[in-house]
Amino acid sequence: MGFLFRKRTEIFDEMTSMVIQAQLGNENIRETLIKQYTPFILRVASNMCNRYLVMGQDDEASIGLVAFNEAIDKYSEDKGAKFLTFAEIVIKRRLTDYYRKESRFTNNVVPLSNFQDTENQEQEVLLEVKEACKAYQIEEESFYKREEILQFTKALADFDISLTEIVKLSPKHYDARTRAYEVAKIIFDSPELLHNLLEKRSLPLKKIEERVDVSRKTLERQRKYIIALVIILNGNFEYLQTYLSNLSKGGK
Repeated sequence: MGFLFRKRTEIFDEMTSMVIQAQLGNENIRETLIKQYTPFILRVASNMCNRYLVMGQDDEASIGLVAFNEAIDKYSEDKGAKFLTFAEIVIKRRLTDYYRKESRFTNNVVPLSNFQDTENQEQEVLLEVKEACKAYQIEEESFYKREEILQFTKALADFDISLTEIVKLSPKHYDARTRAYEVAKIIFDSPELLHNLLEKRSLPLKKIEERVDVSRKTLERQRKYIIALVIILNGNFEYLQTYLSNLSKGGK
């Protein structure tokens, strides 16, 4: 059944994959991440305190390193932000905490206004990330909808049906669409009827008549539309199945 649409899988970039492996206990991967992104850590920390930092000599560099390690543990892709964006925020927060703590004992610290600016920058970054993720989600959803329609079109072709035909043959009345869905659901829920349809590429009208209160004439008229509905039910068509779910619940 080549027409079945393979479920989409989450595709992780190399960095995200490494972070997840580190979270699962791969210390070699964790060390590789830290070593590889030490220049990034130093850049973020240096920009934060407005001076050049050296790892192993400056407290801020060490704090940045610890914060980066913390970011590895706490990162969750579900939040939407890229790992380095998240890591930068964690580093800035930890340095802000450090300077605030130090300010209790000495006046030779970065002005409080710098902290406030940093917090504002963090909020701006989070807002940008949120908007970017929203735009990406819309774009991604459009992509998968197009892919789903493409796969659905190929599945219909196995039955010598075109998508254009389905659009034209789609019942105009809600009751007729609902009745067609109910027939398709009966076929899908019956291993015998489903197997018959998939093997012979046609509706087993006689057997269906025995199970539904729909005339043969109506079944023949809606044949292609019913087959299309069964294909959707039997495949991994997430968006099209949402439509059918709404139809079954009374949505128009």
